[in-house]
Amino acid sequence: MTEFEFQEPELLDDTLRMVRQQVRRFVNEVIVPNGDAWESAGEIPREVFRQFGSLGFLGMRHPPEYGGGGLGALSSVVLGEELARSSYGGVAAALTVHSDMSISHIAHRGTPEQKQRYLPPACAGDEVGAICVTEPHAGSDVAGLKARAIRTGQGWRIHGSKMFITNGVYGDVYIVAARTDPEAKGSRGISLFIVEKDNPGLKIARQFDKHGWRCSDTAELYLDDALVAPDALLGEEGKGFYYIMSTFQNERLVVGALVSGSCAKAIELTVDYLRTRQAFGKPLWEQPVVRNKLAWVAAKAAAVRALTYQCAQMIDEGQDTVREVSMLKAFGAETLQEVVHTCLQLHGGTGYIIGTPIERMARDARILTIGGGATEVMLEEVAKRM
Repeated sequence: MTEFEFQEPELLDDTLRMVRQQVRRFVNEVIVPNGDAWESAGEIPREVFRQFGSLGFLGMRHPPEYGGGGLGALSSVVLGEELARSSYGGVAAALTVHSDMSISHIAHRGTPEQKQRYLPPACAGDEVGAICVTEPHAGSDVAGLKARAIRTGQGWRIHGSKMFITNGVYGDVYIVAARTDPEAKGSRGISLFIVEKDNPGLKIARQFDKHGWRCSDTAELYLDDALVAPDALLGEEGKGFYYIMSTFQNERLVVGALVSGSCAKAIELTVDYLRTRQAFGKPLWEQPVVRNKLAWVAAKAAAVRALTYQCAQMIDEGQDTVREVSMLKAFGAETLQEVVHTCLQLHGGTGYIIGTPIERMARDARILTIGGGATEVMLEEVAKRM
């Protein structure tokens, strides 16, 4: 089979190159052979998290003293790229939501006691994390969330609903955003809480049957008078919005990595198909119009990847990346739509058949212009900083 890869950036050290090799081996030996079965089941076996965690991939960004690897943003990029190359977007979503978008809140702003309680099992894959921000009437508009957390003598009582939560059904540790000051306007007065799966007030309302990402579980959750102890508050009271925005920068970086890996895989599959598919007396690859189409989307994919690595380097250097990461999220996710649909078109009727990798990738790609900040919202973030 043809292998299509972008040139390895020089800024990756030997450790990260080894990470790439090991994640790719896991993808080829564990994910690819089982992905179809997981798609049918609508979930990833818990053992996969444990296997991935035992290799050190779930905690690469977390502190070593709590079981993590202490690596920087570039490790998240390598991880996202290689998981996306599996062609199973749901696997990549479930694992990166756990490693980079939920438990990371505890790693960044948890107390030593919270870190000791939650990070080691999360890094090992024994407990799975979910981030609960989106609500029925508040998606990209985080400041509009309505879930309430009321202080009591026993701690906090949380009321509200959360929508489209990845790992929502099979997760163990939920990072929940709720409004602690009802008088505060907009982004003020929001706090984060750690809610565990066995909390009697946490109810799974329904599991969604999705257009794509079919092997990741996505749920609507109800918090019905969910009582949590005082030490379930994560970070400072009232600072939740800013914590969410900070972690969004890394989430959008990971989206850039998922785009880069998905583009490379889609192009690889298509080159291989075009070189073997005969039409008009010769392989389709020998038609210049076909080659040119693929070359054009490959160039755009290379641009997304370059911006992804630039953003990762900026994050590791401590620079303000809001503008660049917003550009990446918007340009990357929209570029992926063009890449996968061009590749599907070049597959002809084969690309429209359920069960073919390119058909699955086209479905899985669609959510990335929506989740983690819709394209329109991202472009406004860029415009504000021009």
